[in-house]
Formats: sequence, structure tokens, C-alpha cells
Amino acid sequence: MTTTSHDATLRARTEDLAEALSLAGPRLDRATGQRVETAVEGVRRRLELGVDHTVVAFAGGTGSGKSSLFNKISRLSFADVGVKRPTTARVTACSWSEGAEPLLDWIGVDRERRITHSEDLEGDGAAGLAGLVLLDLPDHDSVEPAHREVVDRVLPLVDLLVWVVDPQKYADDALHTGYLSAQVGSESSMVLVLNQVDTVPDSQRENLVEDLGRLLADDGLTGVHVQPASARTGEGIGHVREILEEACARRSVAAGRAAAELDSAAAALLSQIPADVPWQLDAAVDRELEPVVGATGLDAVASQVGAAVRNGYGMPEIPAADRDTIALSRARWLTRAGAALRPGWQRSLAESVAGADRLRAVVTEALRSVDLDVRGPAWSRPVRRTAWACAVLGVLLVIAGVLALTGVLAVPGPWDQVLVGVGAGLLVVAVVLAVVRAVVRRRLAARRRAEVARQGREAVRDVLVRHLGEPTQRVLVDHRRVRELARSARDLPSSRPLTGALRLPTAGAPSTGSPEKDDKAATSA
Repeated sequence: MTTTSHDATLRARTEDLAEALSLAGPRLDRATGQRVETAVEGVRRRLELGVDHTVVAFAGGTGSGKSSLFNKISRLSFADVGVKRPTTARVTACSWSEGAEPLLDWIGVDRERRITHSEDLEGDGAAGLAGLVLLDLPDHDSVEPAHREVVDRVLPLVDLLVWVVDPQKYADDALHTGYLSAQVGSESSMVLVLNQVDTVPDSQRENLVEDLGRLLADDGLTGVHVQPASARTGEGIGHVREILEEACARRSVAAGRAAAELDSAAAALLSQIPADVPWQLDAAVDRELEPVVGATGLDAVASQVGAAVRNGYGMPEIPAADRDTIALSRARWLTRAGAALRPGWQRSLAESVAGADRLRAVVTEALRSVDLDVRGPAWSRPVRRTAWACAVLGVLLVIAGVLALTGVLAVPGPWDQVLVGVGAGLLVVAVVLAVVRAVVRRRLAARRRAEVARQGREAVRDVLVRHLGEPTQRVLVDHRRVRELARSARDLPSSRPLTGALRLPTAGAPSTGSPEKDDKAATSA
């Protein structure tokens, strides 16, 4: 199979979506994850099988006449036209190609429910439908759940979806709410056939088509072609066949359906990632630093270190951090960081960061590695001893001098005055040494207190960065990357591969005349 640049673009979009799904993983809700996974695998397989075939499915409700329409288009009586309901839950297929078997295997059509169209039935008319694979699906509104399951499984696999409705049930809520409204974005790969118009008076047909168009607009669908037809009389069948021929003539219809499926899946994924999350690591850590520091009693310990350095005794210890305060800080962190996230991403965030007990233990351990040095200067003790010695000796000498001056103690000559002077000098030295020592220790105590507080905050900040900040950053980086990949898968120019709508006949156009003429037009198309 030759790979075109368009195919390569589709493959690139598919792989972007696959990478986004892999990154998001269980953070998505189950329904969205399954939808994206189905789209990725389906488009991958469809591209592997090639887009040279055009898969068209007739889908509709009970009694809409889609099987009769299938037989009318194929000129075969192969599909089950059920009088008794429900009819078969199996898909019927008619292919205008001998090479459609792998594609039908992928779609899941049983081999006994397949038929290959022969050119002998139509002569040259078969060429217009070359490559067509036409499917007749079970009733989507069947009372049998298995029927709806088959419809839901096959719909994402087709290239052109033809909804067959009838005048009695075209407004059925099961169709509009359950299916059509979910097809927004795939309008270029969808057609509605209003079957059984032969049961409606000519004067009411235009109003009926307009009402159906209004219901489609209410579903959010714009530009969907509505084709009146009657499988019983052949009216409009030629127009339906023209639609199929036009689809087969445009190889991009299959690629367009694949692109629309990627677009829809990417939109579903983006709904789980509604916006970029404004978050900064440093600001988030700064907001919780002081509350966590407060839970550790760090400032009180720093004050104790300062007092021990100043007084020359004491040995502070770091207590265990308060669990309730740590848990509250963690909860605030998750609330702020996850405010713009969907529940799955919020759960992932909560699982990624450390729990309250773990955070408390790590914070306490980190603070206990802080140096609580309460030692004074190396010269502090000798100076203190010298000061004490000077003070004691000075007091003794002053006392001796005073006793000598009063005559209590006999001291010859002027030695009484000498004793008083020397003693007073020693007392002055002792005071000076004590003051210097106190001033130096007070300044050292202030520095040690500040150092313990600084080191403690750095330790706490490092814990917050490693156990809260970095895990949060990784989750938000994944969140941002998934959003970028989903937008890339959706917003590339190839997400709108059909540059123009199919050249469809006008919805309200009159038939070619009689049913026989309309059928002849279908044969010659």
C-alpha cells in the first residue's frame, strides 16, 4: 500500500493521541479512556487496511426500511427484511470489490453474511461503486441489547454513515439523544435518508424534511444532507446511489471518517483537561514553608540553641513535627495545585505526593540533621577562669588593704595603699573580661540561632520540594503534555480533510419522475 502524505499526517495524529492516552492512563475516566483507545486502535487498523475501500453503513431503527434500502441499492435480496421483530443481530455486507475480505474481517462481519457484487448485475453501472463496502446494521432501538451492542461497535469503523429514518419515528429520542447528538463533528461523513416518503402526501414532504433538519440542528449537527426516498417505490433511490458513488469517487471520505474519529476522541480527551494549570513550584513551596516550620518547633529550638550558647550550658533537641499541622498543610497544597484538575488527575496528584505520615517523618529526620552547636569560642573558658581569678584576687587584696589602712592589719610603709590599688585594678580587669566575654557570647548566640533557623528552613524547603513540589510538577507536566498532544491530534489542518461537502442532490429535489425512471437512473449511474 502506498502511503500518501495525507495518510502520514493521519498516522502522526493517531500516534499523538496514543501518546496522550498513554501519559494520561488511569487519570482519565473509564468511558473517555475507552473511547480514545477505541479510536486509536480503530484508525490504526483502518490505515493498515488502507483507505481504498469506502465503508458505508445503513443504520436505523425498527421498521425504518434500511434492509429494504440495502437490497434496493445492491439489487440483491440478501439483507433480512423482517416482518417479525427483532431481526438478526448480525451485520450484512455487500462489497463491490474482491479485496474487501480483510476489511470485513476487521469490521467483524460473519463470512456467511457477506456477498460480493457482480458486474453482471449492472454492467458498466457497477464501476461507479467500485471499492464500496455496504453494511446493513441491526436496529439500534431493538429490544435485544445484543443488536445495540453490534451497532455501537461498528459505527466508529465506517467511513460514511447513512441513517435511515421513516416519517413515523424520525423524531425518536433514542436516535437523536443516543446517537445523532454524539456525531457532532462528523457531519461530512453522514447522510440521512428519509425513507417511506411514499406514505406522506406530496404537500407535506417539504415540511417533513424541514422538521427533520430542525431536529438535526437541535442535536448540534449542521450541514447534514437529508435525502427523501422510498425503497418500496424506488423514489429517490437514484439520488441515494449518487451519494454512494460520490463517496466512492473520493478516497478522502475514508480518511475523513478516520480524521473525524480522531477529532472526536481528541475532543473527549480535552474535556478531561479543560485548561492549562497555572502553578509555580517556588511560589507553592513558599506558601507552605512557614506553616510546616511552625509544626516542627524550629524557631523554639533555635532560641534554645542561642540561650545555650549565651549561657554556656544546655542541649536542645528537635521534637517530632505536629502531624495535624503537617496533614493540614498537605491538604492545602493539594487543593491549590489541583484546583483546575479533573477528579482523575486530582487522585493522581494525591497519590504522587508524600502522605502526611511520610511527610512528617521526613521533615523531622531532615531537621535532626541540622547542627545544634552550642559551644562557645575556644577562648571562652580560659577568659572566664582568668576573670574569676582576677575577681577573687582583687577582692582579697582590697580587703587586705582596707584592713591595713584601718590598723587592723599591720603592714609596713605604704603597702596598704598598694594593696588597695592592685586589688581594685584586678577587679576592673575581671569586669572587663566578663563583659567582653558576655558580649561575644551574645553575638555568637544570635548567629547560631539564626544559622539553626536558616538551616532548618532550608531542610524543610528541600523536603517540600522533593516530596510535594517535584511530584506535583511531574503530574502537571504530564497534564500539559497530554493537552498539547490532544490539541495536536485535533487541530492539525488534516482534522478537516474534506475540503468540500459531497456534491449531494438537493434535499427537497423532486424525484426523476416515476419510480421506474428513478430506478433506471440508478442503474445507469
